[in-house]
Amino acid sequence: MLFAQIINIDKIVDVIATQVVTYGPKVLLAIITFFVGRWIIKKLIKLAANAMAQSSLEESLRSFLKSLINVGLNALLIVSVASMVGIETTSFVAILGAAGLAVGLALQGSLSNFAGGVLILVFKPFKVGDLIETQGHFGEVHKILIFYTVITTLDGKSVILPNSNVTNGAMINHSDNGKIRVEVVAGVAYDADLKKAKQVLEEMLGKEELVMKDPVPSVSVLALADSSVNLTIRPWCKPEDYWTVFFNVTENAKLTLDQHDIEIPFPQQDVYIKQHTQE
Repeated sequence: MLFAQIINIDKIVDVIATQVVTYGPKVLLAIITFFVGRWIIKKLIKLAANAMAQSSLEESLRSFLKSLINVGLNALLIVSVASMVGIETTSFVAILGAAGLAVGLALQGSLSNFAGGVLILVFKPFKVGDLIETQGHFGEVHKILIFYTVITTLDGKSVILPNSNVTNGAMINHSDNGKIRVEVVAGVAYDADLKKAKQVLEEMLGKEELVMKDPVPSVSVLALADSSVNLTIRPWCKPEDYWTVFFNVTENAKLTLDQHDIEIPFPQQDVYIKQHTQE
């Protein structure tokens, strides 16, 4: 009985020794490959980060690309190490591919937003601080992220726009030329001195510090409305000064017209009463 146990122990030792001799070098080589690969990956990510920094890519895009490169290279390293120790990786890779396809189909909306975000951050049709008009919204760009863009409207609301909608639709960048035209409409009475009204408004524009001298601001007749002659006041300014100029010009136009006794009419309606006499 004891002899049989000794024989079994010897067989187990022989099997273990055989396995160590067979797989030991492979495991040792796989461990060395893993740590060397990790070191190389860190160096490659650092080089990629420096290259992206020199190319002036947005910080959010740089962070995402660094994470994407890191995950991709580490996944490739793990598959390589697994194949070195004899693990069958073909089925594993096929499963990963099928899972990736399923996730891609489920998140195709998000992926299109991601693609739109990459296009915005790479080609830069607008940047943070620009005044843009898109998807029926008008405001200042507050954030540009991978999946969506945030703009701040006139009334301080944050509008979150999916990047796929921004890139696939029409978009007006009012800051691209470094100047933007402000338009303010003021109505004067039909019996007012029209030339005088235009003159005093033009003089008012000349005193506005934030209004550009070139292009020259203008005051023109816009429409002959029901109760007033509408004048359009069109100064130019820097995009970041748009709202300040808009409010200043609107307020000062009213004060200037009042100062020169030029009436700003309100809607009026004439009512005629016809009396019938009884015979």
